[in-house]
Amino acid sequence: MSATRCRAAARAPAAACRALPAGTAASAAAAGGLWAGVGRADITDYQAGPVNDPLHAKALVLRTAETMAAVVTVDAVALAEIGPVPSDFLSILRHALQKEPGIAPDHVLVNSSHCHGLVCADAATRAIQAVREACEGLVPVAAGAGVGHEDRISENRRLRLRDGREGDVRHAYPLVPDDEVVGVGPIDPQIGILRLDRLDGRPLAVLYTFACHPIQGVPSGANTADITGFASAAVEGALGEGAMALFLQGCAGDINPLWYKDIGHPRDAAPLGALLGVSVLQAAKRIRCQEGAALGMVRRVLSLPRADLAPALAALEAEEARLLGSFVGTSLNLKGFLHLAAIRGLAPEHPSYDSHRYLHDRALGREALTCLDARNRRDLEQYAANILTMEQLVRVRENLRLLRMHHEQNLTAGTVTLDVELLGLRVGEFVLTTFPGELSVQIGLKLKQRSPHEFSFVAGYTNGYIYYAPTAEQLRNRGWAQEDSDCLLAPEWERLYERAAAAILRAL
Repeated sequence: MSATRCRAAARAPAAACRALPAGTAASAAAAGGLWAGVGRADITDYQAGPVNDPLHAKALVLRTAETMAAVVTVDAVALAEIGPVPSDFLSILRHALQKEPGIAPDHVLVNSSHCHGLVCADAATRAIQAVREACEGLVPVAAGAGVGHEDRISENRRLRLRDGREGDVRHAYPLVPDDEVVGVGPIDPQIGILRLDRLDGRPLAVLYTFACHPIQGVPSGANTADITGFASAAVEGALGEGAMALFLQGCAGDINPLWYKDIGHPRDAAPLGALLGVSVLQAAKRIRCQEGAALGMVRRVLSLPRADLAPALAALEAEEARLLGSFVGTSLNLKGFLHLAAIRGLAPEHPSYDSHRYLHDRALGREALTCLDARNRRDLEQYAANILTMEQLVRVRENLRLLRMHHEQNLTAGTVTLDVELLGLRVGEFVLTTFPGELSVQIGLKLKQRSPHEFSFVAGYTNGYIYYAPTAEQLRNRGWAQEDSDCLLAPEWERLYERAAAAILRAL
């Protein structure tokens, strides 16, 4: 056990016993081993419009004779900065839980699913009640860790282009043309699972982590917990016994749901969530739980370098000016372009009339139709070039907006570094390390591969929010994709974080 864990264990028992139901804490201490309880609260904003399915704050409280910890999952886009969750959500939660039931702030882990649903104004109060409900239901448990696999619902949204740059797949701007795309990035199909059973074998909780933006939506466009909400509901329905499924978002920074830009079918997260839920269940049922699992937590605060975004801004502003200057004149409007494009698609050799008229004119030495076709072809090509320029300009302007916003944030921060909180959690063989930003999937894959633990996982979107955290290589592309534009960090951040995360994994 590291020095940090020893100090945390030494101060936890007395506080952890306060405000628990009569006999529960005493029984836990006497019996030893691992105790756990679960709770939930509906945090849906029912005043914001139609609701397809509820959003929840769920809590898992873990306790041994030495320490106590809370894991809280929230169906929200983030814990600060973007979306309806206020920036003081985490501090309110920690302060209240330190008072009752006495959980040390360092032992509170809060993860947002990153679904884009709308939560109620008093979500923090409700999340606190979910944790206290979990404390009231503490029971001795056996724990087990395992992995599942799901590769049917996600895709990497970054596209490698012929010119060496990278684009990405967003609704905020058009896709790059097909003939410019030469490759895509990886996904992480692994599902990390912690299973907790009551000692009579009945399931109590399944905590699972997976990497994918849950932003598919539902056909009606109503408020939804999205893919992971459907997955958790499927797991809970299949397990029964009041068991709870809690989702932790992984390294989903550059991972979209599959068919994200499909315009031929309604956007529907339910089928994707069902696939994920089935894969979680299949893996969870293979896990064998054992009593006496150890519980440990590690906390570090890491200073990461803020980026100087002025050079990227200047380069992208120059590209914006170049694109604006590259528009060419053409006599066509959209109506004329669509008319000519349709005709040329149907009859590329004889677009202006049927073939016999071309043969007739040719026999008489006339070239009027041929000349008309040449002029129309030139106008079509010029108009199409303008369209492609417009699409590039939309992408550039959106990424410029992000760069300008973060440039201003970094300038007004008053410091060249950004402090982030990293947590490590170990429950038996299940090991987790966290980060408060949207980590690219490659970072999670690398950390898991290098971890000394068999069942080691990485969760982003935890205990704060600092926007995207792309790889140093991706940041060489700054300005051309959202992940590298919507970022406060300098490229050196990756090396520093990986070193700190590796130390946390070793300490666990």
